[in-house]
Amino acid sequence: MIPLRSKKILAISLILIVIGVVLPWLMVLHLIDSTLFLNFFAYTALVAGMFLGAIGVATYMSDKGDRHR
Repeated sequence: MIPLRSKKILAISLILIVIGVVLPWLMVLHLIDSTLFLNFFAYTALVAGMFLGAIGVATYMSDKGDRHR
């Protein structure tokens, strides 16, 4: 079972990655206007989501290793 701390981090990272993918997709389809702020926000959300995802997986693996000892 995934510890609660890792679940929260992975859930937040998933939300950020989805935001970072959906926003540019909506901009390409011209459903929302492409602005500098929105482009920067989408990029930042994607990078932060990937970074938090890596931290969440590392936390999960660390907790998993601690339980087996």
